[in-house]
Amino acid sequence: MTHNQEVSDFLAEIKEPWQRELAARLREVVHQALPDVLERIQYKKPHFLKNGKYAAVISTSKDAVSFTIFNATGLILPEGLFEGPPERKTIKIRQGHEVDTDQLLSLVKQAAETL
Repeated sequence: MTHNQEVSDFLAEIKEPWQRELAARLREVVHQALPDVLERIQYKKPHFLKNGKYAAVISTSKDAVSFTIFNATGLILPEGLFEGPPERKTIKIRQGHEVDTDQLLSLVKQAAETL
């Protein structure tokens, strides 16, 4: 598991403690799902790549942490949790909302199988 210092610095600088903790948890989900993942800062947010192709991205906004799964066309997703076009699906997690990290881990694994 290789952590990129730029990504570590980005996460450490997130102002809201709950967003910082959640983004760090999501990072670990990606690393568990894809042990050989490459991470980097691109477009001012952490991106995770497998075989040079996007697998996931984490971003923050004023009141949410967004987690996007790429290559999502074949995924069976829980109703109403994800939005976006078929090839990439995003879940927006707000403060106080529980996130099923096991479910996200499984979805990232499935989506990345063909990357």
